Amino acid sequence: MTIQRTTTASAVRLTPFSLKGTDGLLYGLGDVRGENGTLLMFICNHCPYVRAVIDRLVEDCRVVQESGIRCAAIMPNDTVAYPADSFENMKLFAAEHRIAFPYLFDETQDTARAYGAVCTPDLFGFNSAGALQYRGRVDSAGAKPAIGTERRELREAMLLIARTGTGPPEQIPSIGCSIKWRQ
Repeated sequence: MTIQRTTTASAVRLTPFSLKGTDGLLYGLGDVRGENGTLLMFICNHCPYVRAVIDRLVEDCRVVQESGIRCAAIMPNDTVAYPADSFENMKLFAAEHRIAFPYLFDETQDTARAYGAVCTPDLFGFNSAGALQYRGRVDSAGAKPAIGTERRELREAMLLIARTGTGPPEQIPSIGCSIKWRQ
């Protein structure tokens, strides 16, 4: 099913945050904002949907970063109820998958709420002006193993945003595990 960007979705803007990265540094929006756009990805360590796409996601980020797009991943889950998503496990996950962009811990869940994130993975692609232009899936393989013929929707969208400032008119939403909110 394809959806078209709506006025409501395109009204989402980059919102400031201050989050600790797996490298021990504190990151704010200014630290991850790119010259030609910004990709914020709400992911976690345990979700089978994230685990299915993480290596493709890392590869896509490497490609789009060459076009002036900066990327950051944010882990929003309740780590008490889901210890697989703990900060220590985030460090291991980042190393295992060679994540070459900030992987940030949203301990209060305030950042996920501010962006309206609902699942992992939930991808937010912004243009250089900070307007949301892409909120779709990584690619057409979804949670299935990639076979090499998938349409790389996230990569295509972010490269389009880098060139034109506008995302694709049709976007297929990401599916994944719901964010594990604190009680």
